[in-house]
Amino acid sequence: MRYYLNIGSNLGDRWANLYRAIVELARGAGGWCMLSEVFRSEPWGFDSANGFLNIGVAIDSDLQPLEVLDWLHTIERELGSASHRDANGNYVDRVVDIDIMTIESNPDAEGRRTQVVIDTPQLKTPHQHLAERPFFLIPLGQLRR
Repeated sequence: MRYYLNIGSNLGDRWANLYRAIVELARGAGGWCMLSEVFRSEPWGFDSANGFLNIGVAIDSDLQPLEVLDWLHTIERELGSASHRDANGNYVDRVVDIDIMTIESNPDAEGRRTQVVIDTPQLKTPHQHLAERPFFLIPLGQLRR
């Protein structure tokens, strides 16, 4: 399947944080990944003086979606991110946040991919806030050209 991801960082050396996350994603995806341009954005859903850097990443993986989600959470923890929400459920600043924006199936005989829809408590794809977040939509558009 093809996974379209978004990496965001608004703490520490944001450029280095994105780079380290991309390296881990490429390593886990067997080396193939496609990158969007880096996009600057203001915090979404909470107030912070720390702006975000975001980048879209497309990877192909044989892992199932919940396995990919677990893998992404492992990368976030290894790179120093705690939860992206506080004890009250509000968003907070973070070193790295990796979201699955959308997933596409493997190509059919004609090379077409279809969008994978998932609606579970752990994972919703397409991402439930995809249409509301320019820092998702712009990089996603670049990756799908």
